[in-house]
Amino acid sequence: MPVPAAASTLFDLPYAPLAKRPLPAGRPRDWYITHNRRLKAMRLAIALLDSGVYLPNQAHNKRIRATAELIGIHPPSDTTCHMVRALMRYCR
Repeated sequence: MPVPAAASTLFDLPYAPLAKRPLPAGRPRDWYITHNRRLKAMRLAIALLDSGVYLPNQAHNKRIRATAELIGIHPPSDTTCHMVRALMRYCR
């Protein structure tokens, strides 16, 4: 059965972020900290991959922090930098 033209997804359109939703209430504080750290690490890993850094050993803390400054987010901690390299390693 053919898909109607209005329902098809076009990939050549500019990227638009999804609408933000509030995080679920009632979780321990550590869950929120870890969740936000993972999101930050994911954003940084994507930015590094877009800039041509494909290997985890090329992504040292100084480069990760420079990328964070470039895309306008707060400098990551050493733990977040480690998480960025882990994401790059396991995505291969």
